[in-house]
Amino acid sequence: MDGQDGKAGARHYRACGICEAICGLAIDVRDGVVERIEGDPDDPMSRGYLCPKAYAALDLQNDPDRLRRPLRRVGDDWEPIGWDAALDLVAGRLHEIRARAGADAIGVYLGNPVAHSLGAMTHPRYLLGQLRTRNVFSATSVDQLAHHVAAYWMYGHQMLIPVPDLDRTRYLLILGANPVVSNGSLMTAPGMPRRLRELRRRGGRLVVVDPRRTETARVADVHHFIRPGTDVYLLLALLQVIFAESLAAPGRLHAHLTGYERLPELVAQFTPERVAPVTGIEAAHVRAIARDFAAAAAAACYGRLGVSTQAFGALCQWLIQLLNLVTGNLDRVGGTLLPAPAVDLVAQGLLGRGNPGRAHSRVSGRPSFGGELPAALMAEEIRTAGEGRMRAMLMIAGNPVLSTPGGKSLDRALPTLEFMVAIDYYVNETTRHAQLILPPTTPFERDHYDFASFSFAVRNTVRYNPPLLARPAAALHDWEIVAGITERLAVLGGRRPPRRRAPARLLDVALVHGPYGRRRGHAAALSLARLRAAPHGIDLGPLAPSLVQRLATADRRIQCVPEPMLIDLSRALRVLANPPAHGDDTLLLVGRRLLGSNNSWLHNYPRFTRGDDRCVLLVHPRDLGARNLADGDSVRVEVAHGGVEVRVRADSAMMPGVVSLPHGWGHSGPGIRLAVASRQPGVSFNDLTDAACRDELSGAAVLNGVPVRLVLRRGP
Repeated sequence: MDGQDGKAGARHYRACGICEAICGLAIDVRDGVVERIEGDPDDPMSRGYLCPKAYAALDLQNDPDRLRRPLRRVGDDWEPIGWDAALDLVAGRLHEIRARAGADAIGVYLGNPVAHSLGAMTHPRYLLGQLRTRNVFSATSVDQLAHHVAAYWMYGHQMLIPVPDLDRTRYLLILGANPVVSNGSLMTAPGMPRRLRELRRRGGRLVVVDPRRTETARVADVHHFIRPGTDVYLLLALLQVIFAESLAAPGRLHAHLTGYERLPELVAQFTPERVAPVTGIEAAHVRAIARDFAAAAAAACYGRLGVSTQAFGALCQWLIQLLNLVTGNLDRVGGTLLPAPAVDLVAQGLLGRGNPGRAHSRVSGRPSFGGELPAALMAEEIRTAGEGRMRAMLMIAGNPVLSTPGGKSLDRALPTLEFMVAIDYYVNETTRHAQLILPPTTPFERDHYDFASFSFAVRNTVRYNPPLLARPAAALHDWEIVAGITERLAVLGGRRPPRRRAPARLLDVALVHGPYGRRRGHAAALSLARLRAAPHGIDLGPLAPSLVQRLATADRRIQCVPEPMLIDLSRALRVLANPPAHGDDTLLLVGRRLLGSNNSWLHNYPRFTRGDDRCVLLVHPRDLGARNLADGDSVRVEVAHGGVEVRVRADSAMMPGVVSLPHGWGHSGPGIRLAVASRQPGVSFNDLTDAACRDELSGAAVLNGVPVRLVLRRGP
């Protein structure tokens, strides 16, 4: 049986909310204490699979460093403060600063964990409605913005992002992604090792293109090294071959395309022979990939962080969509398809289309997308004097000092704010600069429904998690914290506070009126009560073709050649003709995923940090030898604006000329209260990235292909 109050001896079924895979969990609880966590074999998506991150919620629950009541800064120390006093102080300061300096004097940052909290997904929009600031930032622009930009311009809505029909495809081409470790990203697919084995068993083929022989590449049929930042040219060459050899066949979508006839000419000059010296992939290999992809009974191309966070990230995502389209694999069983989630954020109008350019940043004039500005702009918006300067910030579940480009610059900027408040569990590298830290309840103490992950799932499923443990009497949920600030701001502004409704109530309305809802007359008759009665979740079936019916463009057609993409294609051609020159001693830096890590979240839990040092720089032995370096040496990794010191590890899985450092480390700042993380702090990848280096089309940060030099560190 399943319960929600932690009674003795009960087994409960929930989903992990740490990453997008939302694996099903079977949890044993005795006397309010979690005793055991296993994979739930009856979860229709994960089928018993579990990765190490599933234990993070337990470690968070028990972490002595986790804050359990609000803290107010007093000099260099902190003191407890009651909830009412804390919320009054936050609303009062934000209202005063807004009244004195304008709405844009307040900034809001939404971290990655927001997407995995029901209340953090439903309630910040009410707060933003009260603040009405253009200075809204999130982790999207250092992660997935390129996908949303391409989806908006091609299909009319930022959330219309097709995913591989992973369980039925016969040819999977992966660029810049490592789903064996990440469990998929913008592709909810728990149990990726099993899914890839099943692909091989049904006669399918896996091809991986990546500058590192990743865990995914090791199980592939073929792996090709590629020089970081050049995926755009590989994709253009693949399309050139397909058109030049008359392999294009968009099938039934042909009648719904605008601009398709222009594509052959646009890609004609990007031949495999021309781009091979830039990408590092031989022309014959490019032709083989193009021919095999076009000939496959069902194929899917998937590109993720490695292609999204480079100088042509949005262009890459457009070209990936085109590759699937022109070969007849877009909106095709076994190709790429749109999920049909139980709460459809697009059809039900619960998320905006994207609407780029509605606002522009004050300092550098960068356009917004989806109501947000690129996170890389935060430091300049704080430090640059003048009207509209950001003077206050609200941080919700984020640690941008470690997770956004130019982290040191932001670290220097945050103390200059007049006021900063953080909704967070910890005093970390970012929140240590706040005047107030407001800790919410833990994942075990709140209910959950993952709007985002279901929207990108490779199979349509649905599940709701009631709270596993009773929340402490003095604790507030994240949505209650946000609602409390929102209501107080409304009163201070002379407005009626918005009606307070619990996230579960909002979810119930969305389910009942959704595509499988009771009000729609669907056989599943979904409602919150229906989900409560199905603790393992409900299988809603495989993905199905639906793109034509769901297009949100003005003419209800697929836009093959959006004008912004065409402009950026000209930029790509100019760079191809005059590639950036680097010195002989220059290497290109890329990030990497770790199975027992997730950004900077999990580094304060012993089970995720024991063993060998994870924050090491992987370098090909040939590159070490050329620099008179040896495995285990400590080196300084230098960029134009600074550097970090880290130990190197020889790794022949690296492409020569490329080095790799994991993201999310660097727990060494003064004042942080992370006892475990501080003992092995590592270095921050984003101390090497440049906040001014962005994808011109999307405004997203460039995190891959950063030119660096290695210098042996001498002395103690």
